[in-house]
Amino acid sequence: MAGIACARTLVQAGHRVTVFEKADEVGGRTATVDSPFGAFDSGAQYFTVRDPRFARAIDTVPGVCKRWSANSVRVLDATGRVAAAGLARGEAHWVASPGMQSLVATWAAPLSRSGDLVVQTRVARIEPDAVNAGGWQLRTAGADGAQRVYAGFDAVLLAMPSVPAQALLASSGLESRLADALATVAIAPCWTLMLAYPQAVRPGLTTLGPQWNAARSTHHRIAWLARESSKPGRHLVERWTVQASPAWSAEHLEDDEARVQAKLLKAFAEVTGIRAEPSYVETRRWRYAQTTHPLGRSHLWDAGAGIGACGDWCIGHRVEDAFVSGLELALAVA
Repeated sequence: MAGIACARTLVQAGHRVTVFEKADEVGGRTATVDSPFGAFDSGAQYFTVRDPRFARAIDTVPGVCKRWSANSVRVLDATGRVAAAGLARGEAHWVASPGMQSLVATWAAPLSRSGDLVVQTRVARIEPDAVNAGGWQLRTAGADGAQRVYAGFDAVLLAMPSVPAQALLASSGLESRLADALATVAIAPCWTLMLAYPQAVRPGLTTLGPQWNAARSTHHRIAWLARESSKPGRHLVERWTVQASPAWSAEHLEDDEARVQAKLLKAFAEVTGIRAEPSYVETRRWRYAQTTHPLGRSHLWDAGAGIGACGDWCIGHRVEDAFVSGLELALAVA
């Protein structure tokens, strides 16, 4: 979100931009995971719209974002009982359709069509341009191991979590003043569990377990649960996304995936009362999921060096924070 928001703003200002994406498609933590029973929002579950600039940007892609009736988001105690209402009823919950990734993908489409989006490519090193003094070149590694050098850049902007950004600057031997600022940021990990119950789709039974669609939980293993099939534009097969608590995820970050899956399945049953065997189970580990100590400003930009950084971690951990960070870095550069 931060990278594409930044890139599209720079393009609108008349700049030539190339986006390098390590994965095979854009999306970051708005990633959508496909399954035989429907998609899962494996990272960001929804977003709110508070900044008018974000609202105007969403208006440029009508029909992509839809309001999600999440039953006000419940707050559960450790045994799964509703303890309190969650988010204020007046604040809308929004999702992109057919998956959270769709918003970023739609905004990135013009970059892809123009050949300025390079996927399955990891930037391994930032170097001074061998031909143009004061410029930059990027040494990259492709998914197949192929190495390339892209040159001719006036600026390099890092739209990635603070830890990888800091590591890239260090491995590039750059003594940028950004490094000290990046070191102040803390981001917690998250294990995510995705479950599908196609047996729930039969006459007289449309859902399993609780009647709410989303909840925050105080269970020591689980922080968030959402019924994916309740989101607008989604497949009707009963599906749940379960996100582990930051503390539990950190404690079990390097655990075997099967062990993590079993523990989260047990906790899910305890919270929801759903003890049926899911037909589909998938887990995903996010090493950098939720900001616990933000930078405290919207972006980093070293104009003298031509190096900047952006991400939700600059401000907080919301989808909108990522958008604002990318937008304001672009405005500073432009």
